[in-house]
Amino acid sequence: MLTVRITAAERTLLRRLAQGHRSDVSEVVADGLLDIIPTLSTQADAFRLLGALAAPAPCALTVWLPTPLADLLVPGAARIAQVTQVRVGSASAMLGAALRLWLAQDPSRLAANLSVMHAGRPAALVAA
Repeated sequence: MLTVRITAAERTLLRRLAQGHRSDVSEVVADGLLDIIPTLSTQADAFRLLGALAAPAPCALTVWLPTPLADLLVPGAARIAQVTQVRVGSASAMLGAALRLWLAQDPSRLAANLSVMHAGRPAALVAA
């Protein structure tokens, strides 16, 4: 279990995405992490992640991730520190920043990406 800091709007979007895919929020977070991690390969991406980490996020959300996925957060944080010379701090902070970057995309695109990941499940995003 990891606790992440997100905004109320991000929390609402996560809940709507989960509802639209008939899954729980933790599953959507895991899928979002799988979707965003491959895009974080450049120095610019690393600084975008730090920007997401630095932005205020008043809401706490506790999620469960499969162990192999959670284990990716530590080397991810190390890679961000190597590229930016800024230590992320924890796996929860890394997850929160990556999640916030993922949620910053167009909600329709997020729902479409989830549909691809869940081949066959309908993607009904409740209107924001």
